[in-house]
Amino acid sequence: MANVERKVPGGLAAIFARLIAATGPISIAHYMAEANARYYASRDPLGAAGDFVTAPEISQMFGELIGLWLADIWQRAGSPEGVCYVELGPGRGTLARDALRAAGKAGLVPEVHLVETSPALMTLQRALHPQAVWHHDLASLPLDRPLLIVANEFLDALPVRQLVRTGGGWRERMVGLGTAGAFIPVVGTRPMDAAVPPSFADAGEGAIVEASPAAATVVQEVAGRLAAQGGAALFIDYGYAQPQLGSTLQAVRAHRKVDPFADPGEADLTAHVDFATLAEVAEQAGARWLGTSGQGAWLTALGIGARAASLARTTPHAAAAIEAAAVRLIAPAEMGTLFKVMGLAAPGWPNGAGLDRVSPVVAG
Repeated sequence: MANVERKVPGGLAAIFARLIAATGPISIAHYMAEANARYYASRDPLGAAGDFVTAPEISQMFGELIGLWLADIWQRAGSPEGVCYVELGPGRGTLARDALRAAGKAGLVPEVHLVETSPALMTLQRALHPQAVWHHDLASLPLDRPLLIVANEFLDALPVRQLVRTGGGWRERMVGLGTAGAFIPVVGTRPMDAAVPPSFADAGEGAIVEASPAAATVVQEVAGRLAAQGGAALFIDYGYAQPQLGSTLQAVRAHRKVDPFADPGEADLTAHVDFATLAEVAEQAGARWLGTSGQGAWLTALGIGARAASLARTTPHAAAAIEAAAVRLIAPAEMGTLFKVMGLAAPGWPNGAGLDRVSPVVAG
């Protein structure tokens, strides 16, 4: 991205500006973590009046098929008692509403546990799920029963670290202040060659390696819980199935991409998820990796076409909207290919519907 300089306003930007002026550039990860914490704490970012729309808000079919996937794997695991539904970053609670409704029809009526830190979103979730238990992180989740965990567009908002290849070796990409006082990406001074994966060590000057230790920590904790307690997990997000070079950091505001280095805390900052690395992390932590699939192929395998046809018959006046929603969820040019679905399960639990296990380093 070109270093376009813009005047730094007040708020979090002023705090960052003072910090950088006093101590030097801050890491991309620091910048992203603080900006997103401020952003999500103060608003409901979803829907037409917000900044972006997620799959559960597009159609009830998305959540319903997730609920049926959970019920199916739970039944084939022997229908263990006391199971918990856990959602990380549940937004408005829409996905949980649709998933739990569908799962209930299949006989799965779990306890509901929601992991959320945004006061604004917790208020919305309570309206739909008054019976739920809220958690600020995974640490306080029950330790004595199986967990069915869902995380939709959760990992992409976790901070990433970026390393850039320079003429003098690898350095961390940082956020500094330009001559006009605006935030710009700059190159750090500390050598970071040891942190670069061997496969990228000889990349050309200017190459950027992106990693999310925060996402790896979440997946590691989830995998460890599954290995110890039983259960399964679905991580759904946009990302890539093989490690790639390049910066994927982006900002969205009012449904449009904007400069991620302008107005921190006022736009949603995200980066693509490295599913191959996370699959390896999960297996090392003791869980079974069930496979990673494109969202379109996964929803198709679960029967979204039949569900859309059923809804259209029931509500013929909405048939065109139902078809359009299905296309948006599964078409390669929409969400079908960019978005991936990764399944995990406890050792001894069955495979997951629609997920064909293949090597995480060669999946497309």
